[in-house]
Amino acid sequence: MKPFQGKQYFEKVKGGLYGLLVGDALGVPYEFHDAEALPPYDEIEMTPPNGFCRAHSAIAAGTWSDDGAQALCLLDSLVSCGTFCLDDFSHRLLAWYRDGLWAVDGVVFDVGIQTSAALEAYKSGMAPKACGALHPDGKGNGALMRVLPLALWHNGTDAELVRDAHAQCLITHGNLCNQVCCALYCLVARFLLFELVFGSALEKAVGVLREIYRDMPAYAQELEWSVRPDLAWEGNGSGYVVDCLRSAFMILGCAAGFEDAAKQAVLLGDDTDTTACVTGGLAGIAFGFDAIPKRWYEALRGKADVEALLRRLMI
Repeated sequence: MKPFQGKQYFEKVKGGLYGLLVGDALGVPYEFHDAEALPPYDEIEMTPPNGFCRAHSAIAAGTWSDDGAQALCLLDSLVSCGTFCLDDFSHRLLAWYRDGLWAVDGVVFDVGIQTSAALEAYKSGMAPKACGALHPDGKGNGALMRVLPLALWHNGTDAELVRDAHAQCLITHGNLCNQVCCALYCLVARFLLFELVFGSALEKAVGVLREIYRDMPAYAQELEWSVRPDLAWEGNGSGYVVDCLRSAFMILGCAAGFEDAAKQAVLLGDDTDTTACVTGGLAGIAFGFDAIPKRWYEALRGKADVEALLRRLMI
């Protein structure tokens, strides 16, 4: 299903992974602030301007958060197993939570409430597919933020990609709404990799997902009633999974380039690291690795391990 795997394709894959990590790290110091309290557009950088009250002030600039670490756990699992394996992925998430796997310097400094409860249950012996149902109405963006590597790695059909996007939610965020958002996001990423422009990729993704859900009425209802793909794509940068997805799509519909997309994501305020992570992953595919500002790439910590994982992905 993948397009010809030439240099341009791999630049998009690399752009997607680094776009996710750079966006996450860019947003970390601005998290939990209202949009009105943030610095102006030109001053949004890895290191905020003097006088700004940073979130996670003990964490060095250029450090990705739980978003990036969980995404890397997923990619590591995929290239190690050669398939999506919920048990293996869940084991790696627990290793991140407990021991700092794929966290920069092994330091875990930001864990969502729902994710923490689910992984505590998994650690106590609960089956992974049940852990994400502990909070059955939970619709945070904790599965969406990490799902992009699935689209970067996947060789299967659209329906198989959607199935795996659903499945990776189950360990922490099992609600159908989370699954549908992850499926739509992965399809958009796939069609961006196929070199469609963003608007066309989104339109095609919605159409394909509607067809896949034709015989899945509960999923179809979530798509039409919760995600609402026929309405204008607007979002506020919150931690609600639908708002996070809609925020990213809103920004990508008008962004002039990667830097513009990432800064717009941060400037929504609130869940800045995840909005910029989700937006940055797609922007990295759409605009390519070379569009990521060199100063941000150079400031990103932990790149040596990421490069090694990318080499394994691209073999």
